[in-house]
Amino acid sequence: MSIAEPKHPKADSGDRVRLGLIGDNIARSRSPDLHRLAGKLCGLDVSYELFVPPDMGSDFDAVFDACRASGVRGLNVTYPYKETVVERIRTAGEDVQRIGSVNTVVFGERGPIGHNTDHSGFLAAYRATFGQMQPGRTALVGAGGVGKAVAFGLAALGAREIAVIDRDEERARGLAEAVAAYSEGDVSTTFAVDAREALRSADGIVNCTPLGMVGYPGSAVPLDLLGSQRWAFEAVYTPVDTPFKLAAEASGLKVLSGFELFFHQGVDAFRIFTGLTPDLTALRRLLVEAASN
Repeated sequence: MSIAEPKHPKADSGDRVRLGLIGDNIARSRSPDLHRLAGKLCGLDVSYELFVPPDMGSDFDAVFDACRASGVRGLNVTYPYKETVVERIRTAGEDVQRIGSVNTVVFGERGPIGHNTDHSGFLAAYRATFGQMQPGRTALVGAGGVGKAVAFGLAALGAREIAVIDRDEERARGLAEAVAAYSEGDVSTTFAVDAREALRSADGIVNCTPLGMVGYPGSAVPLDLLGSQRWAFEAVYTPVDTPFKLAAEASGLKVLSGFELFFHQGVDAFRIFTGLTPDLTALRRLLVEAASN
């Protein structure tokens, strides 16, 4: 079900705001730091908890319901639940419904409403890093939750062609067809289960798989094919310096790091949760300081 973009209640200075992140393998997430520090900058008392269903001996639905019942104002949702959660919420507008994945949920009187700040965050991060550079022909590896958000973002940025690569051929085909329909033919899309052919002709390479993340070693992108492209985006940010990111930089590509997506999507999510926007320069500084402690 699609609804008009909702206006969530704005938090007042001094308010206590309970937030959280639900996902697997999230012990090293920087989201607690980002939201607590953003809250501090805005005069809010923000708590931010990590909910890992397997570690809690429960499933996603039970944890989601428990968060709602216990008074959590909002949840971020990460791998592997960004598509699962869509069945539990109403979406905030047609764009979120079209993408088919949600990473930000607000609990309100009308029930949980889902947003996708991976999409808005990617647009902001891309423009902040690359300016007006066109994506050109892009090979996108990984058609899951973040891959969907980024694929539609690439179309919005004016990509000429998007090759969607995923081990699940049906999922790759589905995303390619959805983006083609959204662009009304302006973006040429293809799909494949192997990245090698698409990489040879690509201007940009995007990794939207969890490979490279702590607990998921390796690279979904064949590193020996890097060098002829102009730019790369690594969605993983824990750690920031993944094998793919380091190899892309060593090959001379302009690189957009996963930290930039994390930062911009997090700021957008905080704004949705609270109605407030922190000082971004100050927030970056505080995050760097927190990481060094």
